[in-house]
Amino acid sequence: MNATSRLTPYAVVGAPALMALYGAIRLVPGSREPGLGWTAGHAAMFAGLLLFVPLLLALRRLLAPRGTAGRIAAGAALGTAFAGLLCSLAQIGIDLVVGLAAADKPEQSRLFDRVQSVPGVLPAVYQVGPLLFYVGLLALLVAASAGAARTLRWWSPVLVLVGTLATGVNLALIPLAAGCYLLALAPLARPVDLPRAALA
Repeated sequence: MNATSRLTPYAVVGAPALMALYGAIRLVPGSREPGLGWTAGHAAMFAGLLLFVPLLLALRRLLAPRGTAGRIAAGAALGTAFAGLLCSLAQIGIDLVVGLAAADKPEQSRLFDRVQSVPGVLPAVYQVGPLLFYVGLLALLVAASAGAARTLRWWSPVLVLVGTLATGVNLALIPLAAGCYLLALAPLARPVDLPRAALA
């Protein structure tokens, strides 16, 4: 068992828990301007996103695609998820730096305007890029729930979709989304006998 495999059970709980912590901190008055709440919340979200690395790799290991096309599709799903994850980490990283650099809310807004006015930053880091994470994650979940290993069931991708859509409707629902993610990913915490092809 490699290092990422050993991390998976902890990431199953840790990633949604840190995501929920970020969502909860956002609800505290004053947490959306420079200060302890902003920094703590975004640091928690950054750490939670990092824990999705072993989770994505665990999902890829569940798959045993047949033929070149199947392997390419699985690799594309994983690559899409990682690309979106990097964009999301960049977004939270920018938010952290801006929050630490700004003295107050008006300065925070000015700094965000300056960063987001750089060509390509807004679509890549704030609008389109992060969506790739959810697209890739859902593709991996669907494939894992439909594959031969059947470690995941149909409700895993459904729960992640529900949680993702909930945050799209209102960011106050992030703790609810985190609960959906926890339930969806919980089966990954169990050791799985993977088919040899999945390790290729």
